[in-house]
Amino acid sequence: MPKKIYTTKSWLDNDTVAAWTFLTPALSLLGVFIIWPIAYLFYLSFTAGSFTLKGTYWIGLKNYWRLLLNPDFWQVIGNTFYFTVATIIPSLVISLGLAVLLNRSIPLRGIMRSAYFLPSIISLVAAGLGFRWLFQTSGPVNGLLDFFGIPAIPWLGDTFWAMPVIILMSIWKQLGFNMVVFLAGLQAIPPSRYEAADLDGANAWQQFWYITLPGLRPTVIFAVITTAIFTLRSFEQVFVMTGGGPLNSTNLLVYYIYQEAFGQFDFGYAAAAATVLLAVTLVLIYFQLQTWKEE
Repeated sequence: MPKKIYTTKSWLDNDTVAAWTFLTPALSLLGVFIIWPIAYLFYLSFTAGSFTLKGTYWIGLKNYWRLLLNPDFWQVIGNTFYFTVATIIPSLVISLGLAVLLNRSIPLRGIMRSAYFLPSIISLVAAGLGFRWLFQTSGPVNGLLDFFGIPAIPWLGDTFWAMPVIILMSIWKQLGFNMVVFLAGLQAIPPSRYEAADLDGANAWQQFWYITLPGLRPTVIFAVITTAIFTLRSFEQVFVMTGGGPLNSTNLLVYYIYQEAFGQFDFGYAAAAATVLLAVTLVLIYFQLQTWKEE
């Protein structure tokens, strides 16, 4: 009868142990720099006080109740919603049109792609300073209006015009990124679909409506969600251009959190507002993951 031979396996032969061994450094960094700050933020939203010798103390849901009853918070929510919607729609429509144009063989296509993408890599602070200079009372935009006999407009000092200027800058900043995303989506659509449509006598608009848009469905959803996240975390343009004014008309949620935390030192209340922002962002990410799963 043959003897059984027993060998000692290396601990790396156990797939589970090996996987956890190699994942531990990354998970440690993830826990220290992402999971722990989120957990502490959530805890802080149930406290009051400051980081002094007195410290913080538990107050339960009072910070969230203050959010619900604070008219300034609801004005900021309205500003953020207006800013988000007014930025997403033009940035998607214009960038899709540019992508369709640049997907064709036209002169200087490579240079134009680079030129349109350039704003995406420019610092938001630098872009904000540039737009503030353009739209200041004695700036080039009002100089152009004066050339045509139109009175100067206090763009950044007017409650009606200040937000559209910030929206314009944000659209300009986001166009290049969305254009590249749409270009990648367009190149993933099989050319055979367009060839079949040509044989069936479909014109350019019919091809765009029945082939391009359906083929870009996951790309459009990705662009919508990434642009929404970009607008929800907007801070630099408000900080540099208007400081949330005039009369709180350009105050967005991230800037409001900054004001409450580092202007008023009301860290618990600011943490509650930041938790609301985190919840909205997680919902958007969930929809994006569900879309990818369906596709």
